[in-house]
Amino acid sequence: MENKQDRLIRGTAMNGRVRAFAVRTTALVEELRRRHDTWPTATAALGRTLTAAGMMGAMLKGKEKLSIQVKGDGPIGQIVVEANSFGEVTGYVTNPHVHLPSNSQGKLDVAGAVGREGYLHVTKDLGLKEPYRGSVPIISGELGEDFTYYFAVSEQTPTAVGLGVLVAPDNSVLVAGGFIIQLLPGLSDEEITAIEQAVSAIPPVTTLLDQGLELEDMLKQLLPDVEVLEEMDIKFRCQCSRERVEQTLVSLGQAELERLIEEDGQAEVVCHFCNEAYDFDREQLQQILEQAMK
Repeated sequence: MENKQDRLIRGTAMNGRVRAFAVRTTALVEELRRRHDTWPTATAALGRTLTAAGMMGAMLKGKEKLSIQVKGDGPIGQIVVEANSFGEVTGYVTNPHVHLPSNSQGKLDVAGAVGREGYLHVTKDLGLKEPYRGSVPIISGELGEDFTYYFAVSEQTPTAVGLGVLVAPDNSVLVAGGFIIQLLPGLSDEEITAIEQAVSAIPPVTTLLDQGLELEDMLKQLLPDVEVLEEMDIKFRCQCSRERVEQTLVSLGQAELERLIEEDGQAEVVCHFCNEAYDFDREQLQQILEQAMK
C-alpha cells in the first residue's frame, strides 16, 4: 500500500445537523514513536490521543490551542498531547516502554496500559483571560469511549469517536487515524438511531485505513450524504525552540545557574514533548546567567 499523506477532513451531513471529522495520523504517530521509542501498547495509547487531539484542534480557530492530559492508574503514567488549529500536534507518555499481552479481542491492551481509574483533562487556550478546562473520569481507558464521554459531559454534544493505531511486528506504525461525528440539535429520533447503527456497524478505523480507504469514503460509510467542507494537513510540530529553552534556564535564577556552571560546566535540556536535546556550554550558560542577573 502506498504511503499516504496525513490529513484531516471536516464536513457536514443531514442539512448541517451533523458535524464530521476524519483523520489519518500514521506519519505523526510514527514520528513520535520514533522520538520517544514507545513500545506497541504505549504507541497505541499515545497515537489514539494524538489522533483525537488533531481533530479537536481542527474545531478551534485562529491561534487557539489545546492540551489533553490523560491521567490513569495504568503503567504508562500520563499521556500529554498538545494541538492547535493549524493541524500541528505533539505529545508524550510518562513511561514509553510499556507493552502488555493482547486483550481478550486479540488487540493491543490500551485500557490496561492507561488504567481504568483516573481523569481525562482538556484545557483550551481560546485567547481569553482564563483558559477553558473540562475534566471527566476515565470510563474505559480505551480512549475512544473516554473522548465520547468527554464531549457528552463537558461540551454537551452527543458525539461518536473512533480511534485506532495498528502497529507492525517491527513496532513501527502501519496505520493510525480516527473519526468524530457530532450530532447537533434538530435531528429526529430515527435519524439519530440510523447514525448510531452505522457507527456500531463500521469496521475498526485501522481496518478501513489498512485497506486503503480514503477518509471521505470512511465518513460516507457513517453518513452517506456527507459533504466535505475543508481539508488540511496534520503534522508533528513541537512548539519548543532554543529561545524558549534559554528563557526556561533564565527562570531558574542566579543561584541555580551558578551551581550548573560550577558543578557541571554545561547543561543539556531535553524537551518532554519531542525529545529534542538542547546543549549549552559553559560560555553560553555564562551569558544566560548575565541575562538572569539583569
